[in-house]
Amino acid sequence: MRIAGYIEHPKLKITIFQMDNRFTVKFEDGKHEQAYKFRTGEYINSVNDIRRLVDATFMEEAMAEMSRLHRIHQGALQRLQPEEAEDEFDDIL
Repeated sequence: MRIAGYIEHPKLKITIFQMDNRFTVKFEDGKHEQAYKFRTGEYINSVNDIRRLVDATFMEEAMAEMSRLHRIHQGALQRLQPEEAEDEFDDIL
């Protein structure tokens, strides 16, 4: 697999990889990543085709998925934290 190119984005690192008859587009935000694989064929044959494929709608959905990944990650970390212990002292009235 080799790096075939990049797509500029203000918040994400987007890398296009190429291997044999497949392109992989990887989105990274520092903590999370997602990858989409596309076989070459009738509509996808070059890095420029991939750049056209990753349009505004694709980016909007990828960003929404990145937010979902963040929520899953945060939720898992919160479940891992021990519950707060109850006070050891009686309430004084």
